Amino acid sequence: MTPPVSPPSPTFVSTDPLRDPALYINRELSQLDFNFRVLAQAMDAQVPLLERLRFLCISCTNLDEFFEIRAAAVRHAQEFGLPPAPDGLGPQAILGAIHDRAAELVEQQYHCWNEVLRPALAEAGVGILHNRTWTPRQRRWLRAYFRNEIMPVLSPLGLDPSHPFPKILNKSLNIVVVLKGTDAFGRAGHLALVRAPRSLPRIIQLPESLGGPQNFVLLSAVLSAFVDELFPGMDVQGAYQFRVTRNSELVVDEEEVENLALALRDELADRGYRPAVRLEIAHDCPKPIMQTLLQNFGLPENAAYRIDGPVNLNRVIQVYDLLTRPDLKYPPMSPRVLKTAEGIFESVAGNDILLHHPFDSFSTVLDLIREASVDPNVLAIKQTLYRTGKDSGIVEALIQAARNGKDVTVVVELRARFDEEANLGLADRLQDAGVQVVYGVVGYKTHAKMLLIVRREGRKLRRYVHLGTGNYHSGTARAYTDLSLITANADIGNDVHLLFQQLSGLAPKMKLKCLLQSPFTLHAGLIKRIERETRLAQEGKPARIIAKMNALNEAQVIRALYAASQAGVQIDLIVRGACTLRPGVPGISDNIRVRSIVGRFLEHSRVYWFGNNGAPELFCASADWLERNLLRRVETCFPILDAEVARRVYRETLQNYLDDNLNAWELQADGRYRKCAPGNGEPPHSAQMTLLAGV
Repeated sequence: MTPPVSPPSPTFVSTDPLRDPALYINRELSQLDFNFRVLAQAMDAQVPLLERLRFLCISCTNLDEFFEIRAAAVRHAQEFGLPPAPDGLGPQAILGAIHDRAAELVEQQYHCWNEVLRPALAEAGVGILHNRTWTPRQRRWLRAYFRNEIMPVLSPLGLDPSHPFPKILNKSLNIVVVLKGTDAFGRAGHLALVRAPRSLPRIIQLPESLGGPQNFVLLSAVLSAFVDELFPGMDVQGAYQFRVTRNSELVVDEEEVENLALALRDELADRGYRPAVRLEIAHDCPKPIMQTLLQNFGLPENAAYRIDGPVNLNRVIQVYDLLTRPDLKYPPMSPRVLKTAEGIFESVAGNDILLHHPFDSFSTVLDLIREASVDPNVLAIKQTLYRTGKDSGIVEALIQAARNGKDVTVVVELRARFDEEANLGLADRLQDAGVQVVYGVVGYKTHAKMLLIVRREGRKLRRYVHLGTGNYHSGTARAYTDLSLITANADIGNDVHLLFQQLSGLAPKMKLKCLLQSPFTLHAGLIKRIERETRLAQEGKPARIIAKMNALNEAQVIRALYAASQAGVQIDLIVRGACTLRPGVPGISDNIRVRSIVGRFLEHSRVYWFGNNGAPELFCASADWLERNLLRRVETCFPILDAEVARRVYRETLQNYLDDNLNAWELQADGRYRKCAPGNGEPPHSAQMTLLAGV
């Protein structure tokens, strides 16, 4: 499955040829391309069947978020007349291209659902039943279920002068009903809306007596089948499901508000009803009704997507969660658990500890904080929290530490997208327990992942540090690949201490010995190292750059990489998602290769390696090479100083992924991604499976 070619960038004349828009791929369209690669996993017969269903749902959820954030930002740019991006496309052109690309993605998603996965699931004994296939007994049971469990919580709304078009919640399931006749008050019926409350399950599991516990029905199918019971005496001439997606980016002028937490709470209350960006509607809905909906939502016609199936297809993920079918899922994995003869502090004092999640258990990080919370020698704990998940053991340990008299400071990022409400609640809990909570820096999201523990050892204080590429979230640590470094290195400890001082106080810009940080030194540090490799190549010396990240779009970094390529630097980039750099352009990026890995786990680790004439430098980071991460966020980039640990990081996260010829996609100069395959005589290699084999 190959996504379509990016639209050509406009002709551009510049004194700097590396600024030519033709050298850049559009960020939004590149992000959409990633979802074609995810969807390819759903179409891959080598992937277990329920995992294929999961990948389909992930591609749908990703598309939702794309419209809520990325497409909404482009529409905002159009409204405010913002200038084009480095690729030269203006907002209106981008919106048109988004529609074309997204329409193709949606078509392939529903082809995958209707023609591939649904029949395959049925053959495997898992029925997701269409109302046309219900047996009489199933229909009777579902009608009773509708009357007893669904109808009591529904509030159908006829549209007339006294009942104007209501507010429709973001991504909620709705049915527009076409009526004929008059009601008890003599009112002529035309249109009505049925909104499905969030309290109703979107997937209904049928009892075993009706064909087995592996049969399911979508709520949308039940609503459509029995909607006539909501309008007795009226003639229902049609019922069409629809869903609207809204702009979900919270906008708070931090410099104007006195209390960020209160301002965010106010914004959250309105998030579900912000401006619409997309309408999904049943494929057979009459055009006049669709036009009515578009008009009410203030959307142009190219914001509508006709859907041949459930408009909330991502909700089918519940089937994956409800079923215990190990034959249709990936084999379970038991990650390695760090075992030490002594306590974790004694182990770290001797050697740095590297954890490669999910192959190494995240429980070691949790154990570190738990041990610190009860250790009488621990005086202080400082930590950043971006996402933690529900019932976080880390949060409980921090609360316990505060209750045990430790000085605990937590930097909570309230603006973690889609986790704002959870983080507000988290901040309240921590403050109630006596933890000093800091909300970071005005205008800069605190995206760094760092933990500092201060421990008295004899007459001295020693700092223990955890730095990571991922969040302090046990759930994502099982599904994402990430790296954790636990170290007692004094220089790194002092750097992290200064960073916390900067975040919690009003400290000036500080010079760090080991770490690079955004927004101060990371961007310049990357440029400096890329330019160093460029000079080495110009001097005829070996020059090499390898970097792994989630996304790349920062224009100055890209220009530096282009210049390095022109000088002869060999550059390999492993970029999971959006990449606006165009590799393989003759005379510009001949020496740059870009690949994306899509497999069982979501690739999330960020690793940068610079050859440095035989004395390589290797860094791990919380930051992608995105403009926002390098210039508008608080991020950490930390060196791997232990030679053996550095060799392991290089081997597992760089060379291993460059050798992958099963789950890798290579970005071509024309913007297409080509799926890799073993060459003649080349053994098959999957990076993730190789790491799993070592568990």
